[in-house]
Amino acid sequence: MKRWFAPLAVLLASAVGMHALTLHFAPRLIMGRAMAVLEQRGIALHAFTATPRVTPQAQQVVRSSPDLYYALCRYDLSDPAAHLDLRMAAWPAYQSLSFFDARTDNFATLRGTGQPVTTRLLPPGSTPEPGAIISPTPSGIILIRRLAPDAARHAAAAAAGKADACQLTLISR
Repeated sequence: MKRWFAPLAVLLASAVGMHALTLHFAPRLIMGRAMAVLEQRGIALHAFTATPRVTPQAQQVVRSSPDLYYALCRYDLSDPAAHLDLRMAAWPAYQSLSFFDARTDNFATLRGTGQPVTTRLLPPGSTPEPGAIISPTPSGIILIRRLAPDAARHAAAAAAGKADACQLTLISR
């Protein structure tokens, strides 16, 4: 029995170590790949880009909803003097502004049913400002979702989306 203890301990330690490494590195690898694919598909850096309406023929993302309009903004706040000024235009039904960091974590979500939403996204380590959100990582993705269950409302959401903004600003110090 004693002769099996050391190999079992090594096996257990290896399994725990691999599990911890996977949990640490996998989200960054996934988001890095997602950012590269979004760039290849024309999703702008520091600007909202609307995606085509989700249909069974066009669906590429698992669990995306055909009842929602989506717009994405990739961001890079690696310059500590940078911040993003964000505006989500008014929409009469459900809408949300969601923030995802480089580890795939959703670190903030703002809702704005019937009214516009404005906020500022600051780089990691920034001094907090009233109404601003501090990103835990220098890069990530911001997602707008609007309830638009049919083609006409999707077109109306796209029209409303023309007033959305994800604008990079550099603060001179």
